[in-house]
Amino acid sequence: MIHPEEAERLQGVNLYLIGMMASGKSTLGIELATQLGFQFFDTDALVEQIAGCPIPQIFADQGEAAFRDLETQVLAQLSSYTRLVIATGGGIVLRPQNWSYLHHGLTIWLDVAPALIWERLLKDPGQRPLLQTPDPEVTLHRLMEQRQPFYAQADVRVSILSETRLPQLAEQVWQAIRARLREGIPSR
Repeated sequence: MIHPEEAERLQGVNLYLIGMMASGKSTLGIELATQLGFQFFDTDALVEQIAGCPIPQIFADQGEAAFRDLETQVLAQLSSYTRLVIATGGGIVLRPQNWSYLHHGLTIWLDVAPALIWERLLKDPGQRPLLQTPDPEVTLHRLMEQRQPFYAQADVRVSILSETRLPQLAEQVWQAIRARLREGIPSR
């Protein structure tokens, strides 16, 4: 559990959770926001709210570029606030412009083992537009390879090799953030 005086060490800086689909950004984000006394936002949920339709429909009707434009809009708006925990879409790191917004806070990469992500996707496939391919597992690995250099730019990296209970994961992430804070919040 994060103590309020520890949360003050963040000085209101936003936390941006980045990583692949099914890495647990939203679930963890809600837990971290609760413990820190911050507000939680999910960029995918906000994109759907603005578009008035689910993400798969945005992809089908308008294409990935339109989705990415909305995602950037949402990120730009959120970055002007403080004391937020923000779960981002897996591909948000691909646009250089988005990094200018992500750098308004502390980026935390949930680096989940590929086998674990695939296992989670099999349990709860949902509608993942980018995985609507003849071989979604190969597509997933290709996306992970493509995005890894971008994720690696995060301020904090948390490796997740197996399923971890949420309280322990939140503590693991907070320990990584605490270590980063000892080095100082990055100035951009």
